[in-house]
Amino acid sequence: MKNNYAVIMAGGIGSRFWPMSTEERPKQFLDVLGKGKTLIRMTADRLRKVVPENQIYVMTNAKYADLVQEQTGLHSSQILKEPMMKNTAPCIAYAAHKIYQLNPEANLIVAPSDHLIALEDEFVSIIETAIDTAVKNDAIVTLGIKPSRPDTGYGYIQFEGDAVLGEPKKVKRFTEKPDLENAKRFLDSGDFYWNSGIFIWSCETILGALKMYQPELNAHFTSELYNGDKEQEFVNSAFEACESISVDYAILEHANNVHVVLSDFGWSDLGTWGSLYTHLQQDQNGNALVGGTFDVHESTGNIVHLPSNKLAYLHGLNDCIVVESDKVLMVIQKENEQLIKEYSKMMKDPAKSGNIQLDGQSSISMSPSKRALVQGLSDYVIVEESDRLIIATKAFFDQINN
Repeated sequence: MKNNYAVIMAGGIGSRFWPMSTEERPKQFLDVLGKGKTLIRMTADRLRKVVPENQIYVMTNAKYADLVQEQTGLHSSQILKEPMMKNTAPCIAYAAHKIYQLNPEANLIVAPSDHLIALEDEFVSIIETAIDTAVKNDAIVTLGIKPSRPDTGYGYIQFEGDAVLGEPKKVKRFTEKPDLENAKRFLDSGDFYWNSGIFIWSCETILGALKMYQPELNAHFTSELYNGDKEQEFVNSAFEACESISVDYAILEHANNVHVVLSDFGWSDLGTWGSLYTHLQQDQNGNALVGGTFDVHESTGNIVHLPSNKLAYLHGLNDCIVVESDKVLMVIQKENEQLIKEYSKMMKDPAKSGNIQLDGQSSISMSPSKRALVQGLSDYVIVEESDRLIIATKAFFDQINN
């Protein structure tokens, strides 16, 4: 364990989790599961089981450094500040060079900050297998997730041999997000797993791969200035000069020593509200209710995420996503969640003011500091106040108020 290091990647902005996730506080810094812990806190705690506390690093945008320190409890020296977003390969080059100079025998775990892992003991076992595979084979190792559906939102890894959970396999090829037809074919074949985006390698191995396949990128990050007073100044210059490229394109698609450990530890990248829904406790009508106090009637299949002080009354609401942030209430049909980025842009458009209604018309009353974006609801009444929220059919609302 003494040679194990980890880098948590925490620079993303989580735009598909709007309106809770914003550029000021992205989803890794939120308690989206309603468990009293943010996603990055859960990630750091999980990695503490396989990595010494002082050997866990977080790679993040400089503006989130204080937030990272507050939520993870790590020392400021363990927070690596990327001055601009240049994708994953430059971040990994930075971390690998820095850590190699601290310990040339270092093994490095690279993990996203905002994923859910439900079975943590199984995760620890898989990580130990991956480290062993990386060390013994001088290999680049990734964790593959057993697919449960033909999902077009994930990259896929094809491997050699039979699918045996917990075993490392040689990788045949990586395939970026496929169309639905190919995703179905991958699922049926049995030799394709989802790419989790969790990587394990020795610093020596990944630096060798960078030198071989990305010599220019590697050169930008080669320096004797790491772990000293001039590190940040050097890193800022290196990011300015390097290209933006993912580690998948930079290394994994070129290397011939890539292995995958076949895994099933309750993983989700929590990329959308829909993916979160499947991991939340639901009532007898399939409503996943997080944060507030709820009184729900004749409503099915909703995901509702509210501030903890909110009393919510729902009547006749079906298959919707309801999310309230400090400034916005969003109520949309679940089937349209792929449009959330567009909805966010609408609300930020200075030409648009007040509440926005799409594909329907309802009565909306909001507290002075908030706006609503409502999609797909006709003849409903929505009342939002500081301590309560009502969403009900107009017919029912009129009935109880007469």
